[in-house]
Amino acid sequence: MSEDEPVRIPIDGVLDLHAFRAEHVKDLVPEYLEECRRRKIYYVRIIHGKGTGALRRTVHSLLARNPHVLRFETADLGAGGWGATEVILKPGST
Repeated sequence: MSEDEPVRIPIDGVLDLHAFRAEHVKDLVPEYLEECRRRKIYYVRIIHGKGTGALRRTVHSLLARNPHVLRFETADLGAGGWGATEVILKPGST
């Protein structure tokens, strides 16, 4: 698969960002959330990893600006702790 080919990911409420480059996250996260809402998936877990925290900060910034996000928080230890964020979306279509 070339770098220009789209990557198909399952829309199941869990978005694992380990396979994506940081520059793709700014489009990917909002698009994924919109598709979840379209499919009536309102609880989403975004796995960004722990690392330096830069990707987590980017994800949190995107979530804070998204009008369809009801709330978000760092996952509890059983769901990934600092390496994941749990998101609650507002019900309704896009």
